[in-house]
Amino acid sequence: MVIGVPREIKVHEYRVGMTPAGVGELVRAGHGVLVEPGAGEGSGFSDGDYRQAGGELRDRSDLFGRAELVVKVKEPLPEEYGLLREGQALFTYLHLAPNRPLTDLLLERGVTGLAYETLDKEGALPLLAPMSEVAGRMAPLVGAFYLQRIHGGTGVLPGGVPGVSPARALILGAGVVGSGAARVALGLGMETTVMNRGVERLQRLDEIHGGRARTLVLNRELLAEELRRADLVVGALLVPGGRTPLLIDRELLGTMKRGAVLVDVSIDQGGCAETSRPTTHDDPVYEVDGVIHYTVANMPGAFPRTSTLALTNATLPYVKVLAGGVEGALRADPVLAGALNTWRGAIVHPALAEALGLPFIPFA
Repeated sequence: MVIGVPREIKVHEYRVGMTPAGVGELVRAGHGVLVEPGAGEGSGFSDGDYRQAGGELRDRSDLFGRAELVVKVKEPLPEEYGLLREGQALFTYLHLAPNRPLTDLLLERGVTGLAYETLDKEGALPLLAPMSEVAGRMAPLVGAFYLQRIHGGTGVLPGGVPGVSPARALILGAGVVGSGAARVALGLGMETTVMNRGVERLQRLDEIHGGRARTLVLNRELLAEELRRADLVVGALLVPGGRTPLLIDRELLGTMKRGAVLVDVSIDQGGCAETSRPTTHDDPVYEVDGVIHYTVANMPGAFPRTSTLALTNATLPYVKVLAGGVEGALRADPVLAGALNTWRGAIVHPALAEALGLPFIPFA
């Protein structure tokens, strides 16, 4: 199979869909791998590294024109829509629920849309987890930065000092992002509260951190109380394939401290606050009702070396299977089929169909 690895074009997106080592494994398995020049530079991989691994350097139009399977990091941007063609398979973070234009394009072109974030293995999301870990651990760090008064924050030192209370962190969600955020927030010395709708994950966090993190079941009454106290709020919720639950409406936002920081990691799937909208690393924050919103849609792109290595570790085994024949691989492996969002002009993921109000047609 011919596999294409294009350069990412999102603002300040320095990750790449595959490392040279990954390219080498595919080439040794008998596949052709096309790499766009400069694709790996942001992650510290040169064109020479890809050549040495057996990859062929090809310009963007040639790569998309020849590749049967395109392996990316982020969803295609409008500038890339014209490059996608019928029958092509696309394996990337798609995040289609809040992106109707891209969904319509994939349906119209008959593109096989495979989303890292919906591949479910025994209740876990192994292709989303590496980036969720990076984003979760980043969230308290970027939040702490914007808590500085010079950036409009509350001016509370995250860890406090003897005799003065630390900043209060509120983490909404106890999955991979929430767990990573709790770990770093506690490490910074913040008074940390994690809220989640299910108790099981809260129990696990309690065991891991020895009770140092407060854990609460997520409901509106408790959320309203905790939002009033928080200096930093981390949105860490996820509905695989669907839209993030909208937890913080304008009324609740208005009760938060002036200078509080909201890091909405869930922005890829629409965000957990009514006032959340995607931003970029170029212009990461904005303020609504005195609350600083950090809503960068590709947070792990700020640490591309770590992120690219972790992502390839997770995705390469599935790319190898797909390279043996996409349709056969999907029919033989129900886990891999869970990544399938669009197939032959139809939506085949129920959560995506529900989020967009479009028909769901099971993969068959």
